[in-house]
Amino acid sequence: MATYEKTTAEIHSDNIGTPRSDVSLPGDKEATLEAREIFQDGTEGVKFRTVSWQRATVIFLKIQFAMSILAVPGALATLGAVGGALSIVGWEVLNTYTAVILGDFRNRHPECHTLADMCGLIWGRLGKELVGLQILVAQVLITAAGIVSCSTAFNALSEHGACTVIFSFVSAVLITAFSSVRTFSRLGWLTWLGFTTFFIAVFIFAVAVTQQARPAAAPQTGDFDLGWTAIAHPTFVAGITASANIFISGSGSQMYLPVISEMRRPRDYRKAAIVAGILVGVMYLTFSLVIYRWCGQWLATPAFGSAGTLFKKISYGIALPGLVIGVGIYQHVAAKLIFVRILRNSRHLQANTVTHWTTWLGSNLILGVLGFIIAEAVPILNYLLGLAGSLCFAPFSLIFPAMLWMYDYKTYASGSASQKVIFGSHILIVLVGLFMVVGGTYGVAVSIKQAFDNGLISRVFDCADNSGTIS
Repeated sequence: MATYEKTTAEIHSDNIGTPRSDVSLPGDKEATLEAREIFQDGTEGVKFRTVSWQRATVIFLKIQFAMSILAVPGALATLGAVGGALSIVGWEVLNTYTAVILGDFRNRHPECHTLADMCGLIWGRLGKELVGLQILVAQVLITAAGIVSCSTAFNALSEHGACTVIFSFVSAVLITAFSSVRTFSRLGWLTWLGFTTFFIAVFIFAVAVTQQARPAAAPQTGDFDLGWTAIAHPTFVAGITASANIFISGSGSQMYLPVISEMRRPRDYRKAAIVAGILVGVMYLTFSLVIYRWCGQWLATPAFGSAGTLFKKISYGIALPGLVIGVGIYQHVAAKLIFVRILRNSRHLQANTVTHWTTWLGSNLILGVLGFIIAEAVPILNYLLGLAGSLCFAPFSLIFPAMLWMYDYKTYASGSASQKVIFGSHILIVLVGLFMVVGGTYGVAVSIKQAFDNGLISRVFDCADNSGTIS
């Protein structure tokens, strides 16, 4: 198999050393790759292979353009406009490149359903299980962050009409219900709805803050300092936490992999990933700079709280479906990992049996419960996102993709001068990822400790309003 895979990689390679997935293979090799796909079109039962590349693009957009936009403007307040903008552009370019690496590797090894399967090729069974566990941890952290965002929305809309724990529970139920839809194709129109409503909500919020005389969180009388700065000089802990929040906004590419397995033509993946990467980068850069320009240091976290009570309610009301759907996709991917891991190579994978449904619904329920518990333990959005970004998504989007590329192109290490430079650049990506893991996790851990010490997080399972609506 190793010899065959190398031949395939050579067929796909282009002049920068990145595997190509958008060219035709000889018929016999195309058939061989197709036979190694997880879901087979000719199998009786559930038809999973129904996602077009356009629909995949929308799913990728919804994966990336979600609640992170509610934390990124606050990161700019820490890094400054220039530093924050450069961070957004730099991370988005790098994340899009590694997304292409992951998809191309998967298409050369179509038996891989998740990043865990891919890492299993280079590290064996132990590596596969450890990375699979890490993926589940990351998805649960994102689910928890989504539950916090949704409970904040419910508090804002109802003016803290109930205990926040109740709103968190309702949020967890809604997210789990959405994630339980079995196939990405059936999530299609809901994903469109989620992306559209969330985009409209963010747009309304961005326009609203430009029309206010001063930010809602700023002193409403007398002089005040907006706090906008082009160049900031944050402490290491504050800076690395802000950078981790920006990084995670575009680092969800490992979640693209299960979608590829459900695409009609998996080799169209590159188009979807690149289009999504460009659009996500433009949206984060534009919205974040506008919001920071008009709110400065007077930014709430999540950011919708910076628009005043009326527009906060309008924005949260429109965004709520997008929040639920976006987080539901993350939980869906984690549940699909468990589902395929348990039922792979059995008739229950694509058959409507009791075992099939029990495994699928049970996976979603367990993940929803875990997300709810963590949301109540660390109920602050940017800390949950920062922790997930540094501890999990830095390996997913930086370290592992670069190592997978080096696995398939190990000959570049001893090849021509240009090949050695390309190989060395991927080693550099690994080092950047390691820095984010160590520095980011340390910074977020210190920030969480300070939040408990300062009373910002007073206690777990707290009923207090988390939307800033009730003083």
